[in-house]
Amino acid sequence: MAFTWVDWTMIGIIVISSLISLSRGFVKEALSLLTWIVAGAVAWMFGGALAERLAPYIQLPSGRVIAACALLFVVTLLLGALVNFLIGELVRVTGMSGTDRVLGMAFGGARGVLLVVLLVGLLSLAPVQQDPWWQQSVLLPHFLLVADWSKNIVLNLAGHWFASGQLAPPVGMGSMLPSQ
Repeated sequence: MAFTWVDWTMIGIIVISSLISLSRGFVKEALSLLTWIVAGAVAWMFGGALAERLAPYIQLPSGRVIAACALLFVVTLLLGALVNFLIGELVRVTGMSGTDRVLGMAFGGARGVLLVVLLVGLLSLAPVQQDPWWQQSVLLPHFLLVADWSKNIVLNLAGHWFASGQLAPPVGMGSMLPSQ
């Protein structure tokens, strides 16, 4: 069976991600990903507390939380970018950039696969399974298998974390969540 435009799009996402990481290197890519994760965690953990301090300036509670989380997220990203730049310069000066770039390409390929799995998982929630482009794809069934497997793992972990209180809503945001 020949590849369809969907298959070539998935391959393109993986190749482009690999090439971007090849040009940037593993250290910069890994630090960039870590920065995004830390920024999300900082916004999640401290957004509610900062939102309370914004009460005199923003009347709408949801607006306060959104502004607080966005501010914390952006500031963390900026600090992470500064750290990323400094460590990237250190890698460049030490002469390890060749190895760093090859490892970066592998990292980028893995990130591209993860992105395709995420997109396929999200698409599977829409009524697309009967569409010709979905059924004729050679690669979609393989990525769908990984997406379903990943979704089960993530939902089980998230359920465990919420049940144990390890992933509770931030201070000040609990009252904004729907009651059970």
